[in-house]
Amino acid sequence: MKQKEDNIIVKKTFEFSCNILDLYSKLIEIKKFRIADQLCRSGTSIGANVREAQRAVSRADFINKMGIALKEAEETQYWFELTEAKIFEIDNKVKNDLSAILKILTSIINSSKN
Repeated sequence: MKQKEDNIIVKKTFEFSCNILDLYSKLIEIKKFRIADQLCRSGTSIGANVREAQRAVSRADFINKMGIALKEAEETQYWFELTEAKIFEIDNKVKNDLSAILKILTSIINSSKN
């Protein structure tokens, strides 16, 4: 297994989770508790599943866990869109980070299947 610092997806998803916690705090401050909770759950779950995949017992297990991370990233994108439509604009860096994570996860899953 690569060290955390050497593994781009592990690093990116950890940093993204930290940014999600900041966004969670902003939403809590303005009393948007349900959106905050949903966004926090899906946004931090991406990194948790990526980290779990690093200890997968088989290729199929690895692909499955990365697939779950991808689904959580898609859900997070939905919560971003809803937040921007009804509450406030999300920082472009955080949105771009999510886009990069989606692309990397898709690439990892596709290459792992071949």
